[in-house]
Amino acid sequence: MPKINPISLESANPQQLKLLEGLKAKMGRVPAIYATMAHSPSTLEAVLNYNESLKKGSLSPKEIEAVSLAVGQTNSCDYCVAAHTVLGKMAGLSVEETLECRKGKVHDPKLDSLVKLAIEIVKTRGLPSAKSLADFHAAGYSDSALVEVIAWTTYDIFTNYFNHIAETVSDFPKAPELV
Repeated sequence: MPKINPISLESANPQQLKLLEGLKAKMGRVPAIYATMAHSPSTLEAVLNYNESLKKGSLSPKEIEAVSLAVGQTNSCDYCVAAHTVLGKMAGLSVEETLECRKGKVHDPKLDSLVKLAIEIVKTRGLPSAKSLADFHAAGYSDSALVEVIAWTTYDIFTNYFNHIAETVSDFPKAPELV
């Protein structure tokens, strides 16, 4: 049972309703994380705007989802791992690549450096090693991409922690178990 219940369209106040109806129109439904976050319309609006702005950066949708899978797994967020497994496949990751991102060891060397850096950012609380940064740049990533990895990682940390505290009930298929 969630610690924070989602807001339904029927019970939403006008500010919540505007945001939730916008999500429903765009996505066809309102994911539970956003319905729950709607308790604070300013937070939901900020999260949605942050997400949309970051998508305009240099990282591809596939790379963004790789970061989200790695961070979600590192933070043990079942909701985010489930959601980003679905979104990752939609962005072009194979089932095997979604598992590799979660394990922190991706066959593709460029994507591997990205995933390893995101995981290290989480584990070191923002103090990755010079080697990880050098590996990231050697793989062909720019400083712009580095800034975006930091931004996506912190976005994912927020959603992971939000789901932990709210105990958001997942409305995505359960992600495959890691072996």
